[in-house]
Amino acid sequence: MKQFTALTLFASCSLLLASQVFAHGEIGEPSDGAKGMAGAMGTIEFKPSDWQENKQSWWKDSDGVAPGVAGCHVGTDAQGVPNGRMFGEACLPDGLLVESNPGKDVIHGHSDDLGHPDTFDCNAWCVGEGKTAGMCEVAAAPPCEQSARCACN
Repeated sequence: MKQFTALTLFASCSLLLASQVFAHGEIGEPSDGAKGMAGAMGTIEFKPSDWQENKQSWWKDSDGVAPGVAGCHVGTDAQGVPNGRMFGEACLPDGLLVESNPGKDVIHGHSDDLGHPDTFDCNAWCVGEGKTAGMCEVAAAPPCEQSARCACN
């Protein structure tokens, strides 16, 4: 009988959670805001946990493309009035940071309620910022309950 350690169980649960939230497919080109930034890996398709099929949704990002800052993607109507929906940035099981875009406080639409955030290799981003190393870490970004950022050494 195979024994599972707490770490194995945590990693399995983390991977399951990420697969429920992120639609893994080919990574697209980095967004305009991330192009040329150290560690920018490209965009992925993001499906919020409260996904609304066949709906156009509107969003505003609290931090823009800023890997060192934990951000919150706030749901709005087309005029920018908050509607109670939100999600934070995240660390993927492979250590990449999911960084929302396009820019700070820019109201933008998601067709079929699907976003296309950037992914960043935090170590490469931190080295590009003149630091020795870095990694993705969970961090606070009110009003989101949880977010993430690149933490540099």
